[in-house]
Amino acid sequence: MSAAALVLLMLAAGALVAIQAPINALLARGLGSPVSAAAVSFAVGLAALSLLAALSAPRPELAALRALPPHAWIGGLMGAVFVAAAAFAVPRLGVAWLLVLTIAGQLAAALVIDHFGWLGAPRQPVGAARLAGLALVVAGALLMRRG
Repeated sequence: MSAAALVLLMLAAGALVAIQAPINALLARGLGSPVSAAAVSFAVGLAALSLLAALSAPRPELAALRALPPHAWIGGLMGAVFVAAAAFAVPRLGVAWLLVLTIAGQLAAALVIDHFGWLGAPRQPVGAARLAGLALVVAGALLMRRG
């Protein structure tokens, strides 16, 4: 996949996250619980991904699955926390502020992960430019709150 196609893919995925948050908030309102909304959202996602995996992905080997470190299995838990938190927060914060706060949190964690090369990420030391980028996002979050 070309770099341009990858950029477009990620822009589209980001747009879907912005759409997903108010949809899950609507679901939470209807179900009376952001946790229930997250469960339904993940059930629908699981069904879609299971079908896609059955149709396209190679079958994993059991030995390869056993060789994975324990933390390789908790990505879905992290996604569930985000989806439930977003379903709860959207009616209180709005979509834009929720997402800019999410991005600020993601960037702060990403800088630490990159700096130390944790979780298999390539090591990229934090420098002034990267810290300034994070500061701009945090400033953007504060501006979004005031606006």
